[in-house]
Amino acid sequence: MTRYKKWLIGSLVISAVSIALVTCLTFNSETVEALRKIKLEYILAAVLLHIISYLIWGLRTRALCKALGYRISVLKVMEIVISSTFVAGITPSSAGGEFLRVHSLSRNRIPLGRATAIVVGERLIDAIFIFCCLPFAFYVLGDVLSDYKFDAAFLIANVLVFVLLVFFIYGVWKPEKVKHITRRLTGRLAPFFGKKTDAAISHLMEQIDREIDHFHDSVRVFFSEGKKGLLWGILYTFIFWIVDYSLLILILMGLSRTPSITTVFAAQVLLSVIMVIPATPGASGVAELGAASIFSIFVDSSILGITVLAWRALTYHMNLLVGGLVSMKMIKDTNLFKKLIGDPVESQHSA
Repeated sequence: MTRYKKWLIGSLVISAVSIALVTCLTFNSETVEALRKIKLEYILAAVLLHIISYLIWGLRTRALCKALGYRISVLKVMEIVISSTFVAGITPSSAGGEFLRVHSLSRNRIPLGRATAIVVGERLIDAIFIFCCLPFAFYVLGDVLSDYKFDAAFLIANVLVFVLLVFFIYGVWKPEKVKHITRRLTGRLAPFFGKKTDAAISHLMEQIDREIDHFHDSVRVFFSEGKKGLLWGILYTFIFWIVDYSLLILILMGLSRTPSITTVFAAQVLLSVIMVIPATPGASGVAELGAASIFSIFVDSSILGITVLAWRALTYHMNLLVGGLVSMKMIKDTNLFKKLIGDPVESQHSA
């Protein structure tokens, strides 16, 4: 628990310092005038749109669950999705969010391997969408990109996602190889997690093999009888990103600006790639400074700081707030989070 508190505090501090830095460097008399004339109806519309994005994300997860033959209510899947945004917001590269969704789905009578296939499937569809949009982004922004110092970040993020994609495809193609590698890693690491006996380690390996088979079978189902659900998942993914990228347009309209929709979308595609780099919890600092540099293409310097502030407040801080509230409900309903992050008191007693 202490570790997660440190991550939360650290991510908020880094985010606040980054936003304060950008705002201070761009604040002037025009900024005050823009704040005085702000159109709150557009900002409220952006808030509503972000809430709608939770529903779309939940419907995507539900469609992929249904494709594998598992039915889960919209309210339950939205609870899972929203709570995961909190954990994603305080862990590098949002990794904690994926882990929590897998765990939550498995608690709703979906085998762990299939729950993993659903969550990894979501991540993969997102990655494919972003990759497909990259040529469009580079074309729209053109020569402007040559002025940035983020070329290395783009390259690293692309290579990272590509390598993960290759490993995923290889794992689906050669599940026995994955089992072999997993067995070797499990055999080495199990003693550190309390699996001291050969029988316990053997049982753990059998369980992992079973879940890998579930995962492999799930991928096969997605591309056979579950194709309809997969297509719905792809459609929801497209709608989700359109909605998510539209928030910045509403923010700028609230600041009495009329941005180019294609430019705004292209800029956010590149920013999404940068934020894949697992540098800080919730991409704090990376997101704010990256946004300030990329948004400066189409945002006046006088309102750049408050634009980044509003955008980050919606896409990050709102996730922490709403996700935290839903997580509190889950803590009351189950002992999910105790199992996820560990209970120090129980650990001491067991020791």
